[in-house]
Amino acid sequence: MDYLKVGKIVNTHGIKGEIKVVRITDFEERFEVGATLWIKEKHKPELKQVTIDGHRVHKNFDLLHLEGYDNINDVEHFKESFLVVKIEDTVDLDDNEFYYHEIIGCQVETMEGELIGKVTEILSPGANDVWVVKQKGKEILIPYIEDVVKVVDMEEQRIKIEPMEGLLD
Repeated sequence: MDYLKVGKIVNTHGIKGEIKVVRITDFEERFEVGATLWIKEKHKPELKQVTIDGHRVHKNFDLLHLEGYDNINDVEHFKESFLVVKIEDTVDLDDNEFYYHEIIGCQVETMEGELIGKVTEILSPGANDVWVVKQKGKEILIPYIEDVVKVVDMEEQRIKIEPMEGLLD
């Protein structure tokens, strides 16, 4: 994968070319005026580079206006497309912070070496992320907190946890 999804275009808004976007990123600066993004349209292999020249939030959606797209007819075909950034344009994170794509696919095991499964998804319900780990047909929810997640080894794609009582039941 050469890019990361940061938003999904779910609809147009008004007649002046605004698009309604569901945000898939924690980085608010992705949607600032002047930011460059790429549009990945369904069923098209190439990416289309766009620059944001207008941004506002309305009813929990980001409403974006793209430079050079000034009416609804210009953006109508972008519905169901994704806004993406190239991986090389990502910023470095602090210690113990990870991009979702770095965690998804990692093996999870206990500190004693017992294999739990693989991270298949990450949920963001509130205070902390929850990693969904697939184990023999069932899913285990691992909270990303210091008390549970002890080691994240990106080179080995391995995560070591100290399960709380009842976590693996």
